[in-house]
Amino acid sequence: MKLPRLEKPDRYQGLYVFDFGDHAGVGFTAEEVAELLESERYKDGKVYRIHRAYPDGRLELKGVPTEKFQLEAGMFFYSRDEATARADFKRLESLAVRIAPPCRAKVHLAKYTSDEYVVALIYPAEYDEEVSAWLLEGEYRTAGQVEGGTAAVERYYQAKPEILDRHQLFGTSETISRTGEELLTSTTRAVQR
Repeated sequence: MKLPRLEKPDRYQGLYVFDFGDHAGVGFTAEEVAELLESERYKDGKVYRIHRAYPDGRLELKGVPTEKFQLEAGMFFYSRDEATARADFKRLESLAVRIAPPCRAKVHLAKYTSDEYVVALIYPAEYDEEVSAWLLEGEYRTAGQVEGGTAAVERYYQAKPEILDRHQLFGTSETISRTGEELLTSTTRAVQR
């Protein structure tokens, strides 16, 4: 795969390279990659995340399984009583106001079992590292057990917990994602941004 020389390569860190087979494009957002993979024409594309970008233009790429763009990941914060869970829920909402999350996410306060409550933070799986970093940066802490990942989301949905409260978080991104025809017509360009 031949990549173009980039001006200001550090701007591309965290974005994606999409290998179309006969050419590659550098600088796609996660949302754009997901849309390309959903299209019939590009469903077999290969995806790489730009893990590091060096001043001399070199890029350190990390392959990303395409199915990751179709999954949800989550962080689940458990507690034994509703008051503690509610406080955890409010702290997570407050964090999102102070520091915007890296992506759109949903937060549930739910009664998980007869003696267990959970604050569920569910988001697109391709943002797993960024969400973890956001929680660490915001110093979000709870006292109970924590679990995360895509399998945890599946278990949560299968358990059908009683949702007591919910909130939608909106991420801010420096890069605006293109959709539809605008995105599809840009696929021939080697540098997307």
